[in-house]
Formats: sequence, C-alpha cells, structure tokens
Amino acid sequence: MKKVAIIFALALTLGLGSGFMGHSNALAGQDTIIANAMVAQTAKGKVGERTPAPTKVEANKTITITMFIIIVLITMYIVYWAAQRTKTTADFYAARGAITGAQNGWAIAGDYMSAASFLGIAGLICLYGYDGFMYSVGWLVAYVTVLLIVAEPCRNAGKYTMGDVLAFRSSPRPVRAAAAFSTVLVSIFYLTAQMVGAGKLMELLLGIPFRYAITGVGLLMIVYVTLGGMIATTWVQIIKAGLLMTGAAILCILVANQSGFNPVTFFHDVASNPQIQDWTRIQLLKDAIPKEGFDYGQRFLEPGLLLKDVWDQISLGMALVLGTAGMPHILMRFFTVPTAQAARKSVIIAMFIIGTFYILTTLLGFGSAIHVTPQVSYGVDKGGNMSNMLLAQMLGNDIYPLMGDILLAFLCAVAFATILAVVSGLVLASAAAISHDIYVSVIKAGRADQREQVIAARVASICVGAVAVIIGILAEGQNVAHLVALAFAVASAGNLPTVVLSLFWRKMSTAGIVGGLVIGTSVSILLVLVSPNMQYPKMIAAGQQKIVDTLEKKQATGAVLSDQEKTELTKAKAIYEKNKDGSSFIFGLDKPLFPLKNPGIFSIPAGFLAAIIFSLLFPSKREEDAFDELYVRQNTGVGIAQAIGH
Repeated sequence: MKKVAIIFALALTLGLGSGFMGHSNALAGQDTIIANAMVAQTAKGKVGERTPAPTKVEANKTITITMFIIIVLITMYIVYWAAQRTKTTADFYAARGAITGAQNGWAIAGDYMSAASFLGIAGLICLYGYDGFMYSVGWLVAYVTVLLIVAEPCRNAGKYTMGDVLAFRSSPRPVRAAAAFSTVLVSIFYLTAQMVGAGKLMELLLGIPFRYAITGVGLLMIVYVTLGGMIATTWVQIIKAGLLMTGAAILCILVANQSGFNPVTFFHDVASNPQIQDWTRIQLLKDAIPKEGFDYGQRFLEPGLLLKDVWDQISLGMALVLGTAGMPHILMRFFTVPTAQAARKSVIIAMFIIGTFYILTTLLGFGSAIHVTPQVSYGVDKGGNMSNMLLAQMLGNDIYPLMGDILLAFLCAVAFATILAVVSGLVLASAAAISHDIYVSVIKAGRADQREQVIAARVASICVGAVAVIIGILAEGQNVAHLVALAFAVASAGNLPTVVLSLFWRKMSTAGIVGGLVIGTSVSILLVLVSPNMQYPKMIAAGQQKIVDTLEKKQATGAVLSDQEKTELTKAKAIYEKNKDGSSFIFGLDKPLFPLKNPGIFSIPAGFLAAIIFSLLFPSKREEDAFDELYVRQNTGVGIAQAIGH
C-alpha cells in the first residue's frame, strides 16, 4: 500500500505541475444491483468505529435558506453596483477591458469550476476510484493549451466574442453567423446540463419542486447578466471561486484528519474498506462470486473501472485538453483584461487555483468512498453527486451535531453560487454571440449606436435565459450527462480548429472557417448520438442476464444464496424484463454504432481537415494578404482600445 500511496501522490504532484464537467452523471440512467446499499460502514480500524453515514441528504432548511439569502443579497448588491457602471457595449461584454490579470484568473477559475466539478468529480472518484481522478487531470492540463495557443492572440485579435477573432480577415457575415451558431449550440448543451443539475440539487436538498428551482435559478441568472453584464458576472465568479475553494479546503482538512494527515494510512483505508471491496466486485467488475485471492480494494485504486478502452481515454483526453480552448465563455474572458501580459497572468493564476481545487476534490472523492461508501452515495444519487454533501454532514456531526448542518448548509450555498456563476457566464457568451455577431454585425451591418447595441444585448440575455429555463424543465428526468461531452466535443472539433487556423495559417479562408465549424460540429453531434453515451436497453438487459445466469448456476449446484444475493437475483430479473425489448431513444439502436464515449479522436481531425480542405478549394487572396496585419495585431496588440478604470 505504501507503493500505491507514493505513486498516487506523485501523480497528483505531476498533475498540478502540468497544469476538465457534467461528467458527473456517468451512472445516471443505468439500473444496477445494489442490494442493502444503505448499510453502516464496517471497515477495519478507526473507520469501523464511526457512526454510519447518513442515507440521505437532509439539510437544515432554516440554516440553508439563510445562507442562500445571504449569497443572493451579496450578489444582488454586486449587480446593483455593476449596473451603475454598465453603460456601453464595452462595459456589457468585456467589463471595459479593465479587469486585472489576478481578478480575471479567479474569474476564469470561477467560470470553470462548476458544481458538476465539485460534486460530480468527487462522485466519480467515490464510485470509480482512479478513473475519476483522470477527469480532473484532463481539465487541468487543458489550460496549458489555453495559455500557449489562444489566450494572448485571442485577446489581441478580438473584441467581445469568438466571432470577432474569426471575422478579423474573413467575410464577416457568414463567419459571424456560423460562429454565433456554434457558440449558442455549445452554450446550450453545457447550460442545459447545469440547469438540470441546479434543479435536482435544489429539489434534493431543500425539497423545492424541480420546475420552481430551475425557474428561480433562471430568473437570478437573467438579472445578473441583463443588469450587470460582464462586470457583475466577473465579480460573482470571483466570489464563487473563493467560496468554493474555502468549502473544499475545510472539508479536505476534516477528511485528512481521519487518517492522521498520513497519505499512506489514507489509501490503506481505501483499499481495506469492505464496502469499497464489495462495490468493486459486484458493481464494477460484475463478479457475483468473489475470485479467490483477488484484491478488490487494490483494484479500486487502479485505472480501467470507468475508462476501459484505451482509445476512449485518448479521445476523452483530446476533447478535454483541446475543447477548453474552444469554449466560448472561456475565450470571452480574455477580452476583459487590458494587456496580453494580463491575459497570460490570468491563465497561470487560473491554472494554479483549478489545479489545487482538483487535488482537493480528488481527496474528497476517496474520502467519500471510505466514510460514506459508494453504495450509500449511489443510493442517494445514481451519479454520486451527493457524496461531498453526505461527507460534510457526517464529518461535521462528528465535531458537533449542529456543525454538520452548518457545514452542509454552507456547501449547499456554495453549490448554488457556483451554478449561478457558471450559467451567468454561459448566458453572457450566448447573448453576446446573438446580439453582437448576429444582430449588430449581420442584420444591422454594424450600423447600430451604443444604446441600441446595449438594448439588443440585454434582450438577447433575457431570451437566452428564458430558453435555458424552458429546456431545463423539459429535460427533467432525462440523462443529460452526454450533453457535457457534446459541449466539449463541439468546442474541440468546431471552434478550436477554426480559431487556431485563423490565427496561425495564412491560407485560412471564409469557406474554411464555415466548413470547419459546420462539419466539426455535425460530426461531433452525430457520433455522440450513436455512442455509448446514449442508453441501449438491450445492452442493459444483457448485463443483468449475466448476473441471473451466474446466481442461478450457483443455486443449481445446491449452494444456498445469501439474502443479498437473493435480492440481487430478484432485481436483475426485474431489470432484464424491463429492458429486454427496448432500443435507443434517438435512432432506435440496439447497441452503439460508434464504440467510444467521446468522439474527439475522430471529430477533431475532421474539423481540422474540413477547414483546411475548404480553404484550399475556395481560397481568398484578400484574406491571405490580411494575414500580415492579423499577425502583427495578435503578437503586439496594436490597435486595441485602452481599458477604462471602473
């Protein structure tokens, strides 16, 4: 175990030094065979002497609502303050370009560290062990791409949106229309997953009906963006990042204390926990009967329980590392700083914050596996999303009963603030694409005064927010985990190739930009819809049939099944009957046509090839000649308006 702990500690250190969402619902929609899930922990040593983990999240409504109100009041004051300073389009879209590098770094971290990251990554680690940790490494390393490729050039070449960068030397109308379409598509995919997560979180924690919860979040989001624009959104994201880091750090200290702040003891507790061993054997490896001499606890600390296909791992890594650099709400943040140096500084600060956060989240995921157990976490929420909440309540109660309620309420409020900050950034990116790229640049051909542009931006924000609420309500009960994969796939295959080639390849043309956006996006969407991300009832039935066959074979030998095995057999038969004649929702398939969960390994090259081929087929001498101006601009920042102090 010392060897495992040392290797893992080195991996964490390398992950931080090399410095990635939704993601959080990998088990959602899959019926499983967890019998007697809500059981007390029986691990050896100190863990076995503890009180059982709570079997559901019961927040103290008075304390929680009070914290929610405090968060809302603070953020509403920020909106009021920002509204007094939001008069022009530069104010609304880019906070006048006067956000410092340090402030922008915290805001990027706040924009990026979603509730899905805090709750979902910990849940994945609690349920899948090492593979959940690999998600956080992917998101962290993604910022190396952002730092080295897009941060400074985009800040120097653009103004408010991705469309500004792409249209710098191309025909503006078709390029802006295609860029706006891609921006809205990516934002809606990601926004829907966030909105559904917000509704479920509020419903589970406070008993607020799903529709009312989503509507409330949507109204606050609309107010933030419509009145405060980028100034309010930036400061809400900064405050949220600070709260999230504080909450994660407090909970991490409590977890580390349980193992005496000793990493070797910590990972020994993971590998020796009987509940983790049973979960790995029954749920992850599908071994109805234990294999003699096999260490299931050790297996939990090894890769391959979630990401079983090496090509899937490579594809996922490509989408995470390259997709982040194409996410519109991340790109938009680089237009808020006054200099290229500030843009680089903001990325470095964001990398440090995000890297620290994901290390903390990793420790919390394994801590949840030890103290809460995967069975209990899954029983409360199939994606494991409540594992951090259960852990906070449990460890807080160890200090003092009321402390568990306070810590849980604080984390609930932090999660709520996190959702508000992330969705505000997404709505602002979509609204900017619609108002600035479509209305002002395409429809009005740039002939709109400042007042008209600000009105268009605010109307677009209201419309995008309303659509997000409606889609979120319609998506109730649906497995939206694949939407996160879809957002990163589209960003990496459509947005990134066109942005990179526009900035660094002289022959990139209008046709190449439109072709890259359309084909990269289309290939990504098509492959996700026929991938394992979708549900295939007959495959679920086949998995349950194996369990039935194994247990019935054991019965046939004259062996007596335990109570747990009898329950597993009954559930497996019921799940088999429910799914045996079903097919996928979209195309009515019995099994995936595309074997990988993430299409990046195919869709990213498709996006690059489409952009290159269409540029070569339909070249433009004028656009090639304009490359020299773009090259000077992206490297020097010549011609950019100076920032205005707040």
